[in-house]
Amino acid sequence: MDDLALDGESMKQLLNDLSRVNKWLGGTRISIDGITKLLNAQSKRETITILDVGCGDGEMLRECARYGDREGFIFQLIGVDANENILNEAKERSKGFQNISFKPMDVFSEELVEIDFDIALCTLFLHHFSNTEIIQILNKLSVKSKIGVVVNDLHRSLLAFGLFKLFGIVFLKTPIARHDGLVSIARSFKRKELEQLIRSSTNDVTTIKWKWAFRYQGLLKKTK
Repeated sequence: MDDLALDGESMKQLLNDLSRVNKWLGGTRISIDGITKLLNAQSKRETITILDVGCGDGEMLRECARYGDREGFIFQLIGVDANENILNEAKERSKGFQNISFKPMDVFSEELVEIDFDIALCTLFLHHFSNTEIIQILNKLSVKSKIGVVVNDLHRSLLAFGLFKLFGIVFLKTPIARHDGLVSIARSFKRKELEQLIRSSTNDVTTIKWKWAFRYQGLLKKTK
């Protein structure tokens, strides 16, 4: 997934596999739960802009749109990703969602700080970067967000590695999805590591909770 030239049918099959993983292992649900907590007591009369960094095919944003419709929130949803091929697929898969838009963008570019948003989502995104880069990303998002940031990422453990290996053999169709999943777990976080990264990036009120299946939910909530 770090290959920005990824395209064509192999890309579509990989995205389908990733969507399957998120659906069955709770990837999108954890982020939606984080949004719910950040929006506690938030007025439903105001438009809430949600930015999804590293949005991939836009599945997270489509889930946000469905959630907003169910709960009566007015959402403006923006997805950014460095892979324009994946963004083209995201646009195709998001037809019919009038409140979703996409922008090709490097998360380290100055363009990101030009976007106004209330909540930022980092769903299975941070583990692709070095610690220094993670601190930089979280600092930028926490400073710019008006409500807060939701981090949803993987817990590194031998058990998670072994269980995903079995899951991949049975349920994933593409070798790259099976390989990338294991690499992602190897790159991911112990709780203390994630806590330290978040503490180093912001003074916002933060909470970190372990969630099934081997995920951490981190909430960076703006202080008043």
